[in-house]
Amino acid sequence: MGFSKTGFPGLALVNVLLMAELFGAKQSVGIILPLLIVCDVTVFPMFRKYATWKEVIPLLVPIFFGLIAGYLVLGRIDNDMARPAIGAIILVMVGLQLLRIYKKEFLSNLPDSSVFRWGSGLTIGVSTMMANAAGPAYSIYALIHKLPKNEFLGIGARCFLLVNIIKVPFMADMNIINSESLRIDLVLLPGVFAGIFVGRNVIQKIPQELFEIFLYIFSIIAGARLLFF
Repeated sequence: MGFSKTGFPGLALVNVLLMAELFGAKQSVGIILPLLIVCDVTVFPMFRKYATWKEVIPLLVPIFFGLIAGYLVLGRIDNDMARPAIGAIILVMVGLQLLRIYKKEFLSNLPDSSVFRWGSGLTIGVSTMMANAAGPAYSIYALIHKLPKNEFLGIGARCFLLVNIIKVPFMADMNIINSESLRIDLVLLPGVFAGIFVGRNVIQKIPQELFEIFLYIFSIIAGARLLFF
């Protein structure tokens, strides 16, 4: 998770899959969220000067409706049903990420519209509530808007910090954030900070394209395993 915040976004999907295997699909969503908030609070000051809340607000309304939809679904399914649902979301997110990488020219020529904005927001809201895996959907939204890198990071830092905080009472209501999940978070927290520190120091030394190819392959295999097995 720490690595994913320092320039290795593909690791975020792998993290979701590993946590689902270790702790159960539904429970893992509640364990991951507080750690994501810690990451967001750490990253936000680095990029806050590159965006304003005014740029975030148009996306927040459809995201909120997506959060409600994801909450209603997640609250009505058990762990066995959450497992294939998370697997399907991961596969869709991998597909979106690959589309963003290999069909960038096609995507960048798509028109920005209220329909696209609402579709992006709803997708981000549902996927982040059910699997904490909205990064690829946001990346495509940013690509269509032709956001420069720093503005992309600045808007994303603000948006996901706020959205992840909003998700906390929903997760607590479903009892997937509880005293036990928070104890697990305390154990995992040093690893998050270590990932941020190490990631910032090695990002220039690892060929990211090759690295992420292997991550996507792993994500496809693991996502299919959650979905079908």
